[in-house]
Amino acid sequence: MSPLVPPHLMTLADLTVPQINRLLWHSYYSKQISKPWLKPQTFNNNKKSSLKLPSQSLFNKTVALLFSKRSTRTRLASETSASLLGGRALFLGKEDIQLGVNESPRDTARVIGGMCEGIFARVGDHSEIEELAKYSPVPVINALSSFWHPTQILADLLTLHEHAHEFSPPAQKDDLSHLKTSVKARRKQQIQSLPELRPLTVAYIGDSANVLHDMLVTYPRLGHQLRVASPEKYRAPPEVWKRVEELGCDKGIWWGSDPKEAVHGADVVITDTWISMGQEAEKAQRLQDFQGYQVTETLCREGGANPDWKFMHCLPRKPDEVDDEVFYGPRSLVFPEADNRKWTIMAIFDLMIGKWSIEGKHEKAQSHSETKNE
Repeated sequence: MSPLVPPHLMTLADLTVPQINRLLWHSYYSKQISKPWLKPQTFNNNKKSSLKLPSQSLFNKTVALLFSKRSTRTRLASETSASLLGGRALFLGKEDIQLGVNESPRDTARVIGGMCEGIFARVGDHSEIEELAKYSPVPVINALSSFWHPTQILADLLTLHEHAHEFSPPAQKDDLSHLKTSVKARRKQQIQSLPELRPLTVAYIGDSANVLHDMLVTYPRLGHQLRVASPEKYRAPPEVWKRVEELGCDKGIWWGSDPKEAVHGADVVITDTWISMGQEAEKAQRLQDFQGYQVTETLCREGGANPDWKFMHCLPRKPDEVDDEVFYGPRSLVFPEADNRKWTIMAIFDLMIGKWSIEGKHEKAQSHSETKNE
């Protein structure tokens, strides 16, 4: 009998559409199950005996957080979600271990995999995480590499699903009763199904970096159109575009250099940092090259974005990329997007590290009484 092969996640390009949807459904389910446990315990809200525990698939298990780059959201999300799953996240910064100093990625993967049940790695060059996965006896999840950022795109998609009602066709906006449950029903219902999301036009303005790369191999497969604006010399590298073409995603992508043309008809406008970690020496040139790429109300109005367009950014944000009016305004989904890093990483940890499988059916909506009796 051959040994089980651990399920690694390098990019969403490696997953089928049903597997991506499975992770999104499980993220939404895990969020609903977990949030009541995180509320303050008061005399009027002490009903936790009637609640269902989140999956405890990481009970007595440890996920190694192998981070060679700084992190706020990814680190917070991984540590807090591992705890909710009954496990522990062990942070291993580049100053804490021998990797890159006296030990190879191959040896490091074997040693960590002998003591921990999963590796969540935030690295520089993508080849580093590929080597870790090649030799690790436990699942390796890409927390960010030079090419890909799968956990961010899952959080973005979960956020869009949760705000699906804001993308309803104009004829439906006056009457959203079909999207709402009655107060009485909401009191009885604890678990809801992931809201359906209509096909969107998504504009990305800026550098072709890891966030965009995972968008390129994912959004078109889910039925969304991508419109990308970047200067000519900041386009997707051949290795990434090859995956785009292999998946047939290129047919759902428009790419040009004019931000106004890119936002035409956009339901969502997304940007990212123009200067990633390790590119600080290129700052002056990059700021010059991206002149005119700042996301503003004026840009989107003149470009013909849909009137109710929303804005997203993976953070941290710099004012050159988007002005305060958009970033802190009613169009912005950046903080719900940041919050959802926790729930999508929790779903990945549960299914891929705790259970070694992202197959299976979506979680069905359950009433409070059904949940209580399980």
